[in-house]
Amino acid sequence: MNNPSKPHRGTIFLEDAEVVAQTAFDANQFVLKLKAPKCAATAQPGSFVHLTCDESLPMRRPLSIMRVDAQRGTVEVLYKIVGHGLHLLSAKKAGDRISTLGPIGNSFVPHPGRPRTLLVGGGVGIPPMVFLAEALRERSDADWKPLVLMGSEVPFPFRSRPSTILVPGMPEGAIACMPLLDEWGVPSRLASLAGYPGCFDGYVTDLAAAWLGSLDRAALAQVEIFACGPTVMLTAAAAVAKRFDIPCQVSLEEFMACAVGGCAGCAVKVATPNGPAMKRVCVDGPVFDAAAVFNA
Repeated sequence: MNNPSKPHRGTIFLEDAEVVAQTAFDANQFVLKLKAPKCAATAQPGSFVHLTCDESLPMRRPLSIMRVDAQRGTVEVLYKIVGHGLHLLSAKKAGDRISTLGPIGNSFVPHPGRPRTLLVGGGVGIPPMVFLAEALRERSDADWKPLVLMGSEVPFPFRSRPSTILVPGMPEGAIACMPLLDEWGVPSRLASLAGYPGCFDGYVTDLAAAWLGSLDRAALAQVEIFACGPTVMLTAAAAVAKRFDIPCQVSLEEFMACAVGGCAGCAVKVATPNGPAMKRVCVDGPVFDAAAVFNA
């Protein structure tokens, strides 16, 4: 029987997942697809998996989930090689087995009263935005109109192209998109300081501010921001949300040891109704209200 004071008990599964495919992209980026049926059945946008990169390494690595296929029982993650563990993970081939713990953490909570969702992803913060966009596309409880903005200073982990979807209020020349999202009918735009063709020349949060600045008061009242990426990007996203008086949820990136709430090594200070408190990013998050984190 689950303990109501420990809502995550019974919802995180340990699976001996099979590697279905691993695709390499520029800048040491990889998309890993795993057969992990229990995780795929319950994962939500914002949750993550904790993977054993290799039998020689006792410490797992937390990776955000980018897509799931509950019918086929598959989970996809995007990662960039940083350190020895992920280098070993990148060597895994189809048919290999990987110990997978997940899904872990809470999820983004879009509110039907604000259907113009602005999804902002930076670098390895892109995966949850893809997951959330796909989930919103499948929901029918509101007239969801997601807009996905992605930023990267290294080549994007997909071959970008000009979007076929018009987005009023976008700065001139910002036309590059993620093709998968375009195929779904979800508008997306890319930002980079690296001079990639069709990308907005600046930070992704500056692109978000430019688009928000084109909206009138009534339109802004329908917007909610969801963001994932490096802390400096999330700080900027929280500032943009405050400037336009828009609610914002952020998915934090922190180093983790156990990822199930036992070690508290990933704790951050969060504002609560009872004052500041230390919350664990793994199981109390990774999704938090932006104002609670960056104004705590």
